[in-house]
Amino acid sequence: MIQVENVTKLYGGHVAVDRLRFSVAKGEILGFLGPNGAGKTTTMNIITGYISATEGAVKVAGYDVLEEPLEVKKRIGYMPETPPLYGQMTVREYLDFVSDIKHVAPPEKEKGMEKIMDLVKIGDVQNRLIKNLSKGYRQRVGLAQALVGNPPVLVLDEPTIGLDPRQIMEIRALIKDLGREHTIILSSHILPEVSVVCERVVIINKGQIVAGDTPENLSRRLAGKSRVLIRIAGTEEQVRQVLAGAPGVKNLAAQGSVEPETVDFLVEAENEEDIRRPLFFAVSRAGLPVLLLKPVDLTLEEIFLQIITEEKEVS
Repeated sequence: MIQVENVTKLYGGHVAVDRLRFSVAKGEILGFLGPNGAGKTTTMNIITGYISATEGAVKVAGYDVLEEPLEVKKRIGYMPETPPLYGQMTVREYLDFVSDIKHVAPPEKEKGMEKIMDLVKIGDVQNRLIKNLSKGYRQRVGLAQALVGNPPVLVLDEPTIGLDPRQIMEIRALIKDLGREHTIILSSHILPEVSVVCERVVIINKGQIVAGDTPENLSRRLAGKSRVLIRIAGTEEQVRQVLAGAPGVKNLAAQGSVEPETVDFLVEAENEEDIRRPLFFAVSRAGLPVLLLKPVDLTLEEIFLQIITEEKEVS
């Protein structure tokens, strides 16, 4: 659905985006991550046709952003980090205005506006001036304008910024639901949100892609070893001695006690081998009950920090 082909963007002598190449399949939710100044917003502006690339090409649903901009814009709903809202309009007036700009047919306009307001839960403020709304409600109105016309592609830049925890959960659920019918690129600094919502992530730094895969695959690749959490009935000293004697164990870290008379340990293997069986048999021979045994992946925050830190060290 979206193809970014060797895109470069120069501002004078500064390279903001450097030969980016990735694609987003139809119906996929892609997390687009990077530190401040990495080129995320520039890339999204190029994809939406807001600015042009210095080199390379972007295609949306087979249409070239530069050669067929109107066809591309018909198919994209864009929510920038600071939504383009008009404070002197009411919410309903603004969505009516956006509907006209997007050439939504009159018979469909009213029905579409009602559906969108219900989706993002702004119906109760539809007659209020946008300038008098809270930051959270303005973000919701920004998301609403991206949905006008039911475009197949959504590009969302920090869609939950300024929302309270309950609102974040609601918008997160909405994005996952929209992913059933839309192709979505989501940029967010809230990495747990990306981890929950997105099927795949692309991480960029200094304008270049430094990683791209599912969070699970990135975790396994970057960890470079198997990590498991095990909960055993016994004392910490007793359990530590048993686990240390299991083949393939490299590091042990006690995680405290969650249940009475038990202890949790984070166990790291010497290699990428699955050490659950050796651990189980070692503990069984010692006659200690195993109450929990599960693999532990790196979190998306750990993945992000490790990749960015490695990039800084290389440079």
